[in-house]
Amino acid sequence: MSDPVFLCLSPASLALATRLRAALGGEIHGFAPRLSGTDHDISDLAAHLGALFAAGRPILALMASGALIRLLAPHLGDKRAEPPVLSIAEDGSCVVPLLGGHRGANDWARRVAEVTGGFAAVTTAGDLRFGVALDAPPEGYLLENPEQAKAVMADLVAGEEAWIEGEAEWLTGSAIPVADDARIALTVSTDARAPRPAELLYRPRVLVLGIGAERGAPPEEAVALAEATLAQAGLSPLSLAAVASLDLKADEPAVHAVAAHFGVPARFFDASTLERETPRLANPSEIVFRETGCHGVAEGAALAGAGEGGELVAPKRKSARATAALARAPRPLAAEAIGRARGTLFVVGIGPGSDAWRSPEVSRMVASSTDLVGYSLYLDLLGPLTRGKARHDFDLGAEEARVRHAMELAAEGRTVALVCSGDAGIYAMATLVFELMDRGGVSDGARRIAVEVSPGISALQAAAARAGAPLGHDFCTISLSDLLTPWEDIQRRVKAAARGDFVIAFYNPVSKRRRTQLAHARDVLLQHRPRDTPVVLATNLGRPQEKVRIVDLSDLDVDEVDMLTVVVVGSSNTRAFTSGEGRCFAYTPRGYAAKPGTTISETP
Repeated sequence: MSDPVFLCLSPASLALATRLRAALGGEIHGFAPRLSGTDHDISDLAAHLGALFAAGRPILALMASGALIRLLAPHLGDKRAEPPVLSIAEDGSCVVPLLGGHRGANDWARRVAEVTGGFAAVTTAGDLRFGVALDAPPEGYLLENPEQAKAVMADLVAGEEAWIEGEAEWLTGSAIPVADDARIALTVSTDARAPRPAELLYRPRVLVLGIGAERGAPPEEAVALAEATLAQAGLSPLSLAAVASLDLKADEPAVHAVAAHFGVPARFFDASTLERETPRLANPSEIVFRETGCHGVAEGAALAGAGEGGELVAPKRKSARATAALARAPRPLAAEAIGRARGTLFVVGIGPGSDAWRSPEVSRMVASSTDLVGYSLYLDLLGPLTRGKARHDFDLGAEEARVRHAMELAAEGRTVALVCSGDAGIYAMATLVFELMDRGGVSDGARRIAVEVSPGISALQAAAARAGAPLGHDFCTISLSDLLTPWEDIQRRVKAAARGDFVIAFYNPVSKRRRTQLAHARDVLLQHRPRDTPVVLATNLGRPQEKVRIVDLSDLDVDEVDMLTVVVVGSSNTRAFTSGEGRCFAYTPRGYAAKPGTTISETP
């Protein structure tokens, strides 16, 4: 289940929400006009509810059911896609699952009621009558024809009986009336066939498809081979629990293409695990052993995935550059218990750190991660998003160790977020991730992880926005730190940017030991642009201590700048003015005043 959101509208409901979160996990989202200090303060209730609903988050709202229904009404459509939505009385006395009853709402209602001692008002007919929801089978099973479930359940509630074929304790242990000559059939089968009339056909997830592939094998070839393997075995692809392979293939597109084609996870085993399956292989190969360290990839991975008691039901089939095999487990499988996933590293920029300046994509990546790696301050800025995740805190100055640790964690099959301030690709960790992958220095497994980089608001963007629009025309960024870049190179870049009349954003302008570089840059720039050129000094952007000033270039005082300050020096065209409300703005014209038909005056 996804973590729930407890929605609070008043201080009276906050105590119960806090109690429920402690027992059930999740987050508290509070309506900002009435509450503050929750995990997520919201101002637009309707829009926020709609976003949660669209994202599939369970919504457990401590508010009146009528108001909740009216707010969500514009978003209602396919009931099979809606998340659990519950209305909870502020005193916890009653819990009403409004939507998503068969997608977890009924279960959430019962769990909430256990905590509060209240009543779970479950009204779903099948749940009440038979103790089972036929359109929402338990984990490990998939209903092939859910569109027929409503009619079948209605017939059963009306008094008809069912014939149960196949093994499934959740069906045989229910209160559904059974008869050998019943018109309705509830069937559990892996056979590749279409559902019959008046039949609900359930697919147990008991099959594991082992895939081997040469490096660079065409994905379409592997998919075609997998389909042919299932078809020849007469087995339904809906009974697949996972696609499995050797960990050396964790970054092989063909393997992931097969998994994506069937909508199941790709899982991986090391060579020693697959080698232990040798006695059960139908086609052991010395050639494969010499290349991989195991006598069979496709058969070995299928059997390792099926586990003890599993059997090979389709021996290895070969195409030009791929192999495939099928194994069946004695009972439904949980994909996460099969081998390990290909690890994923999210390299995220959280901007200055505030919720409002963090992108939804970054928040989603952090929320879906198992591990968070970063400088301690950056992790602290994530607030409640860190709850329930393994933190790996590093000091400043340990950048390579930080990145290497994140990559090796991902190599273990974890989903890791490497957290950077600002933008992850601007003077941050994304570059080092790809450098280590390209040049080595990490394990082979770390070089096979999936990497996704998500942008954040950079310090230069934040400074420009607070000051007006100084980046309105051509600009560049220069780091004044000589820790990784020779001072001679920095001097050359400052001089070139000065001659080119670029707006310049200076990162790392000073430190405790570096006090002369910024002064040097100022003096060079004064040789090429006016003394009254606007300079933006922006410190602690997006944080409570934020301070933004605009001074003349000739008045730039190094002692007023620290490592938390971004310095943006305007070009010769950058202007500063004071608005009617007394606020100073800086902007760099792009040339609209010279455009034919403009109404902008070219003189002050």
